[in-house]
Amino acid sequence: MNQRGFTLLEILVATTILGIAVVGLLSSLSTSMRNATHVTDADRAAQLARNKMEELVSDQNLPYQAVLQGTIDDHTGWTAQIAPFEAPPRVGPGAAILQRVSLVIWWTTGGNRREYPLESYRIAEVPRPAQ
Repeated sequence: MNQRGFTLLEILVATTILGIAVVGLLSSLSTSMRNATHVTDADRAAQLARNKMEELVSDQNLPYQAVLQGTIDDHTGWTAQIAPFEAPPRVGPGAAILQRVSLVIWWTTGGNRREYPLESYRIAEVPRPAQ
């Protein structure tokens, strides 16, 4: 018999090899999609942090020393700590000092809390005592 074609065994081996290759490709695709989601979340947090930091640093009514916090949406929020960083000795009211603004943007994804910290400095005036 001089027939051409594939045997059943050859078809089964080829199908098995193809199946293994497809499973490997789908697995790596799933991992890539998960990583892309993490990068997108981190990029969004970085942009939110930059915007919020800009808002805080340019605010003339920012307290001299305080902890501020707020939410952006149900899964995203921020906490800022404002404190003097460096001041000359025996500094008096009205003197200019260096103030640190530490900001943390947090978000939850998949039940995990993630954070993006950012820090900046600004020149501030020592407040006059309340009378």
